[in-house]
Amino acid sequence: MYVSILLLPGLRTMPKRDLSRFVRWPKNVRLQRQAKILQTRLKVPPSVNQFTNTLDKNHASDLLKLLLKYQPETKAAKNQRLKDIAAGKEQAATPPAVIKYGLNHVTSLIENKKAKLVVIAHDVSPLELVVFLPALCRKMDIPYVIFKGKARLGQLVHKKNSAVVALTQVNKEDKAKFDSLNTAFRAQFNDESTHRRKWGGGIMGLKTQKKLELRAKAIAAEAAKKAQY
Repeated sequence: MYVSILLLPGLRTMPKRDLSRFVRWPKNVRLQRQAKILQTRLKVPPSVNQFTNTLDKNHASDLLKLLLKYQPETKAAKNQRLKDIAAGKEQAATPPAVIKYGLNHVTSLIENKKAKLVVIAHDVSPLELVVFLPALCRKMDIPYVIFKGKARLGQLVHKKNSAVVALTQVNKEDKAKFDSLNTAFRAQFNDESTHRRKWGGGIMGLKTQKKLELRAKAIAAEAAKKAQY
């Protein structure tokens, strides 16, 4: 928010300033801003910091296109299908390959090595719900990816939000694309250990940085004085 401050008659107009830090934000926005600042200031352990390393835009769009083909049916479509089967208009067929969702369900699929690809949202709150999933996927040798946006995953399964989704099988026509994406995801997430060992946060504000800089200069000057004697 930039505001132009008018002075008394005869004086020039002050330049525009960013006054967003003085705005009285709604409570939910204030909490979001405080959480963001805390995450920047505090030291963030590697297991939590790895969720800042998300999938790039190109791979994310390719993955979304693939997942859209395996959307589960809506409640209305399911009811209509069951009515058609009951009325004899349609034969009961083998269930198609669809996205699996639900934290407990996906976890059991990973433990039983039935999942072929696991997609984890980066902004789950509280993060403790999914913080163990990357390690579990690596242990079971299942490719996983950290995807930006639990709301976007929720849209795929007709929910408001979704913490994690998984694919257990794909159709023959999508096999080549699925394998190429899996190879890329393994290289970026399963096999890459740099981002898993890197601590995050620890970045102070501008005023604190300036204060520490002046303090360091004063200590250096004091040490130089002592060295002269």
